[in-house]
Amino acid sequence: MNNCLTRRKFLTAAASVSIAVANSKSLLGAPDKSKEVPAMPEKIRVGIIGLEGHYSEITSAAKILPNIHIGAISDPTAAVLEKAIRSPAFASATSWIDYRPMLAQEKLDVVAVCGENGIRAAIVKACAERGLPIVAEKPLALTLSELAEVKHSIARNRVPLSLLLTMRFEAQYQAMRNIVRAGEIGEVVSMDAQKSYQLGTRPQWMKSRKSYGGTIPYIGIHMIDLMRWISGREMVEAAAFHSTVGAPDLREMENNTAMIFKLDNRGTASLRMDYLRPPTASTHGDDRIRIVGTKGIVEYQEEQGLTLITSSHPKTSIKDLPKVKPLFIDFLESIYLKTPHLITIEDIFRISEIVLKTRAAADSDCLVRL
Repeated sequence: MNNCLTRRKFLTAAASVSIAVANSKSLLGAPDKSKEVPAMPEKIRVGIIGLEGHYSEITSAAKILPNIHIGAISDPTAAVLEKAIRSPAFASATSWIDYRPMLAQEKLDVVAVCGENGIRAAIVKACAERGLPIVAEKPLALTLSELAEVKHSIARNRVPLSLLLTMRFEAQYQAMRNIVRAGEIGEVVSMDAQKSYQLGTRPQWMKSRKSYGGTIPYIGIHMIDLMRWISGREMVEAAAFHSTVGAPDLREMENNTAMIFKLDNRGTASLRMDYLRPPTASTHGDDRIRIVGTKGIVEYQEEQGLTLITSSHPKTSIKDLPKVKPLFIDFLESIYLKTPHLITIEDIFRISEIVLKTRAAADSDCLVRL
């Protein structure tokens, strides 16, 4: 079942709003400017910096919401840029090797910052200094000092910020959150999660800590964020391990990690990750998450779907999932329609801090306060 907002549904809703506004004008005369309902601009000019990562979140949203106009793209690798400009998604976009003249010369409303991890913090700060709303790939920064600089820049320039934590916008995880927040499994006591990916061919920048930042901040951020968001529990301490085994060509890119967290109610959470999923597997990734409470367990695995078992009901498959919308559209609505974004600014900086400190726990073999 496709739960995403379709172009037809969007246009139908937009037409309904237009009719309602027209009727109100004819009945009431000139509108009260102070009471006008916020509306999306007819054209939202978007720039994309860095053509790696989840930038397809923006191109996919543009297929749904016709207001989105991708006006400029930038990538430091000429071959990547040349390939991109042949895509229909970028048919109207100017292309730039250097993002700095792009920001100086293009008239943009929103910027998506993707690409390599190591230069992201500097790009985010440059966009913030120009007063541009930003949706950024994760991790937001690779060091705590960089993160503090980004936080200061965002606050000083008062620009909206989102992070491409796309898993929050998947129906099964929103359903898990609803179940937990409704009290169906009682108080959360334990959580465990998994991310297992096929390695495939990885770019050179991922094989250096300086430009990659580590597997914990890069992919661990998704599941750590989900555990906090679904459960409503905070993580207060972390122990972790990471290494590269059997793949010397990966250099500094870890292919296995394990983490355990102490929760604020003395419960526990764990996360294991690897880049060791065989190429013969039917899917690129194998994501799993299990939330255990005092009254039941809610669990998601791709092969079995979402299940719930409680002290009063046997194990049940949950088929009725909530309707969801794309992250980028939700972010734009928060800017122009003044609706709450599903990812708060507090969560962005908190989860960014947690993954960097958890990586430090793995580097030092020490327990770290979060």
